[in-house]
Amino acid sequence: MPEAYIVEAVRTAGGRRGGRLAGVHPVDLAARSLDAIVDRAGIDPKAVDDVVMGCVSQGGEQAMQVGRNAVLASKLGEGVPAVTIDRQCGSSQQAVQFAAQAVMSGTQDIVIASGVESMTRVPMGSTAMFHMKEGLGNYKSPGLEEKYPGIQWSQFMGAEMIVRKHGFTKDDLDRFALGSHEKAIAATNSGAFANEIVPVEIETPDGAEMHTVDEGIRFDATLESIAGVKLLSPEGTITAASSSQICDGSSAVLVVSEAALKAHNLTPLARIHNLTVTGGDPVIMLEEPLFATDRALERAGMKIDDIDLFEVNEAFAPVPLAWLKHTGADPDRLNVNGGAIALGHPLGASGTKLMATLVHALKARGKKYGLQTMCEGGGVANVTIIEAL
Repeated sequence: MPEAYIVEAVRTAGGRRGGRLAGVHPVDLAARSLDAIVDRAGIDPKAVDDVVMGCVSQGGEQAMQVGRNAVLASKLGEGVPAVTIDRQCGSSQQAVQFAAQAVMSGTQDIVIASGVESMTRVPMGSTAMFHMKEGLGNYKSPGLEEKYPGIQWSQFMGAEMIVRKHGFTKDDLDRFALGSHEKAIAATNSGAFANEIVPVEIETPDGAEMHTVDEGIRFDATLESIAGVKLLSPEGTITAASSSQICDGSSAVLVVSEAALKAHNLTPLARIHNLTVTGGDPVIMLEEPLFATDRALERAGMKIDDIDLFEVNEAFAPVPLAWLKHTGADPDRLNVNGGAIALGHPLGASGTKLMATLVHALKARGKKYGLQTMCEGGGVANVTIIEAL
């Protein structure tokens, strides 16, 4: 079977809600990552066959085919097509998998997988809430209500269900959250993100400057400060401190065929080893990465200990904790540069964001195999296994 290779992988530094990236239109934010991909790879923009862009809240400034609009705002030019996809939090991880499938099928040779989300400018859930408030209908159909009577899909409630099912305590969640910040601080201070972060010019009260450091990291975080954050539900265990941060950002990954490597004199960073996506319980919702990982490893003929580094999205602390408990993976290999609790979770951009971090972390450590997985709305999960080259 033809192979698919990752040549470049980049992301912007995350911006907090209303923070340093709030003044950047999401189309231009996405274009910044697209430009960086072709610049760093040194490839002719006209050689790109397609752009697949993940975006969850496709309304307002992210409406009207944000992927195509980002291409038009970038240096790629009018001749490069694009498509925008929504697999909830896994949207741009699915973009990587669609790009790889296109390359492996032989129908395309050079595809950019990407993602964008300005959660400041297009708030989470606004695309559904606006229509409901205006009396334009509810996404939950009569058929869905019949199958899931009285159920309101809630990732927060799903996370609390995981806490109860797996027996975690609030202290478990708080300690994991602190670890996310500690790893992100160490990675930032050591320059571990230097090769993956795309500088974005922003306007500040002191004039223009480049945004290059993830704004969500709490450099003064302590267990006491995290433990003191108010519970999101009086009966629950999760707080904002043990949840992923609302975030603005974009990211992109260049996926090519072996023929493209030779034709354009490109050097691959990694080979895509396995592509898996599964669906499960839509109510507990966020537990599916556990079972998707089992299936991916089985399909790849691998064991958990064969994988050198893991990126498991930190939507809520109980998700990676349950994943560790289920898989028996070495916690020292998990989210080694921190995760979404510290760095932010820009929804549609998170898949290629995590892939950028995974690819560069494998290279920096001289490791071979990496596994990335995301919990997603509706009880779906993607798993991608890569081999660093």
